[in-house]
Amino acid sequence: MSPRSPSVNEELRRRSRERLLQATVELVSERGYEATKLGDIADRAGAARGLVSYYFPGKRQLLQSAVHRLMHLTLAAALDREPHTEDGRERLARAVDAILGLAVDRPRLMRTHMAGILQAEGFVQCPEQQRLAELLRDTVERYGSADVDQEYPLLRALLMGAVFALLMPGAPMPLPALRAELFQRYELDWDLGVPPDEAPPGGTQPREPPRLAAGEPYAVETQSK
Repeated sequence: MSPRSPSVNEELRRRSRERLLQATVELVSERGYEATKLGDIADRAGAARGLVSYYFPGKRQLLQSAVHRLMHLTLAAALDREPHTEDGRERLARAVDAILGLAVDRPRLMRTHMAGILQAEGFVQCPEQQRLAELLRDTVERYGSADVDQEYPLLRALLMGAVFALLMPGAPMPLPALRAELFQRYELDWDLGVPPDEAPPGGTQPREPPRLAAGEPYAVETQSK
């Protein structure tokens, strides 16, 4: 039997890594972070236990990569769904709804992810995070931002803040209010993307357009009637 080619070995490694990431998402969603052991993840993935430490330095890094992969796949599916569109405003609306939807659909997983980012080791740079960043940057660019390098990190921060607000133990904010805040900032119509069943909340004054030349301040204050 001839040895496998480098390309075949690379594909097998890629598949093993993705199975571990998928198993992590499933188990942490089902059991929580503390109750999920690395051996359980390997068993669910059908992989040798040594592969977990081969690909990832620890469980926290594995979880972040797994959630970033889930976010990337969810965002890509939302942007590419039918009817296909190149309209930047619709694509941004879909991106916002996709990320907020993950917080609603997988609260335990996303709460654990957010808590991990605030740990000492912080934000993990990984291939999955890079793919997610590329999609968000492309979305901002298609939306028509005058300064993608400035607007992309701000969009990422706003989305992370909205997810945190949705998942705040004991004091979560309602999805429609957070969605309305983000949509107002980017001047998106409520019926773009995937609107929730609830009507849009009122009472917030219109904002200045966010697409300004580099260096100009953004209008970020709102008033309630």
